[in-house]
Amino acid sequence: MAALMAPHERARGGSAPRAAAAGTLTLGGDLTVNRLGFGAMRITGEGIWGEPKDPAECRRVLKRAVDLGVNFIDTADAYGPEVSERLIAESLYPYPAHLVIATKGGLTRPGPNSWVPDGHPEHLRAACEASLKRLKLARIDLYQFHAVDQKVPLEDSIGALAQLRQQGKIRHVGVSNFRAEQLAQARSIVPVVSVQNRYNITDRGAEEVLGVCAREGLAFIPWAPIARGSSDSLERNQALEAAAKAHGVSVFEVAIAWLLAKSPAMLPIPGTSSVAHLEDNVSAAALKLSAAELAALG
Repeated sequence: MAALMAPHERARGGSAPRAAAAGTLTLGGDLTVNRLGFGAMRITGEGIWGEPKDPAECRRVLKRAVDLGVNFIDTADAYGPEVSERLIAESLYPYPAHLVIATKGGLTRPGPNSWVPDGHPEHLRAACEASLKRLKLARIDLYQFHAVDQKVPLEDSIGALAQLRQQGKIRHVGVSNFRAEQLAQARSIVPVVSVQNRYNITDRGAEEVLGVCAREGLAFIPWAPIARGSSDSLERNQALEAAAKAHGVSVFEVAIAWLLAKSPAMLPIPGTSSVAHLEDNVSAAALKLSAAELAALG
């Protein structure tokens, strides 16, 4: 059995992990990206609030992600708020060719760990304009509605994104934290190319939406992709540990590899504020789990 070794140690000792090993996925028929992205929520302060403890390391993370072949970076105006988008621009602008930066609007931040929906059209238009300026973009490749606002008709919120698309300010529309029926309603108003919902090895509440994405050719972007379950998910956690031990990798790498194997629609976006952890995550692109391991993980 292989000795347990941190993936970033393997990378530094030999060839570096590459996101391209995960294969590719095409968004909206014209944006092809490697199927392992980077989620930029964690390059902020505690509670996803304010500046990160080590801004220089966060800038290194962003640059290293691109070096490793990551060409899909997911962020949101609510991360910080504004901090994540600003750091991306400071670190990567002028952007490399073929880098897709996806952002989101529709959640406001009254304080750390606090998220309040605002789906009013005027808010979404202002949020998109502000993201364009912070990211130094003329057009956002993928703009996602961050969460449904129960106080605003969904057609009004999605209608605002449809207008922004018509105006050329966004290229493609995505949605986040959506149920299947909400996705169907949104798609009746504007073409939707992706859904970003919570999904991981022990939390599969978005299974129905994942199925829709797989059938309809939409990308499914799982957030919290490497979360581990509580005691009610003991068997899956044990299978996760066993696979990690067998391959000599971390359980987080196995969790990402499982997502990649679960569906060709899957576009995981593990995030971190550490270069070492980034390299761990990207190593998952090349990890192939056996049929028995996949069966045990469910």
